[in-house]
Amino acid sequence: MKRILFFSLTYHPFIGGAEVAIKETTDRIDPKEYAFDMITLRFDSNLPNFERVGNIDIFRIGFARPGANTPDFKKFPLVLNKYLYPFWALAKAIVLHRRKPYDAVCSVMTSYSSFAALFFKYVFPTVPYIVRSDDGDPIDYLKRRVGLLYPFFERVFTKANYAIAASTYLERFVRSMGYQGPLAIVPNGVNAAHFSQEYLPAELESLKHNLGKKEDDVYLITTSRLVKKNACDDVIRALPLLPPHVSFLIFGTGPDEVMLRALAKELGVGDRARFMGQIGHEDMPKYLKASDIYIRPSLSEGFGIVFIEAMAAGLPVIATQEGGIADFLFDAKRNPDKPTTGWAVDKNAPEQIAEAVKDIIAHPEEVARVRAIAKEMAFEKYDWDLIARQMREAFDRVFEKSAKIPV
Repeated sequence: MKRILFFSLTYHPFIGGAEVAIKETTDRIDPKEYAFDMITLRFDSNLPNFERVGNIDIFRIGFARPGANTPDFKKFPLVLNKYLYPFWALAKAIVLHRRKPYDAVCSVMTSYSSFAALFFKYVFPTVPYIVRSDDGDPIDYLKRRVGLLYPFFERVFTKANYAIAASTYLERFVRSMGYQGPLAIVPNGVNAAHFSQEYLPAELESLKHNLGKKEDDVYLITTSRLVKKNACDDVIRALPLLPPHVSFLIFGTGPDEVMLRALAKELGVGDRARFMGQIGHEDMPKYLKASDIYIRPSLSEGFGIVFIEAMAAGLPVIATQEGGIADFLFDAKRNPDKPTTGWAVDKNAPEQIAEAVKDIIAHPEEVARVRAIAKEMAFEKYDWDLIARQMREAFDRVFEKSAKIPV
């Protein structure tokens, strides 16, 4: 059995796409083959310093306060956590490694957690180090944000023995940072069975009634953090260009909510841009199936698990082809050599969004064909069981290459 230590700034219950991918894949890997630990930040003092979540032993460190949630992470003293994490995590990792040695260490996203993994590599040069890129921000921003530390940031990649990227877009990012070693593309996945589950007609009708949806209404839906990169403002700007029976259900919270509400009011669509708050993973498929079109015109995306979830639920998808989305969203006009799986728009293009919505409304037969292709793709390429096998195979290759790790 091999032991792998993950470094991650956040984990359960503060999880996004990268953290979900870690949990879903490790839960499906035989614990007799691999054992996993993780060092992450605590934030909420109600959380234990140690617990087992799925197949991972979680060690929590850092400043915490009772009931802290995501917006509190930017407030003092919790805001200091990410800056101090590399040093705290290294100290904790040294203690854990001396108790029971690790066979490899792996960063989760290329953030401050990567520096902890890099420091560990300096202290224990014969232990394989895996850099994992699952970042959603634009590559230029990822490189620019480190400022004067850029030469040191490059070593996060050049000192790695193996790399795992969630998309071809992130593969290019890793290579552009000077990494020249073996690399596996392991995308994020979806619980296809969960998102494709069927509901009794009466149950969906009741939900639609509660949402106020009439027979001819068309509901656009997004499940997004309300931040700039997810471009909910572009969808709101498209609403005045669409018939009044088209509404936009916005599931999620974030720092841009006040601005987005004000924009909807300013454009006269405050009653059609509906802020629904956070939605639980268990209820998400039901709300997707009560809606008509999934939309998120992202300005950047490392992969984009939410699009695959919507495809598995059987919704037509409107998105940009920014970042990792280009790996799976193929448009009839822009990608004539590939099976169509959605409707692509340019970023910052409300007019194109409106045209795509009108096209979907006007061509139900074509929509049914595209939905079927996209749903089949979600099952055949992105189900978590398949992704977990790919991740385990990537780990296997790490140890095949690690017989002689250069110091």
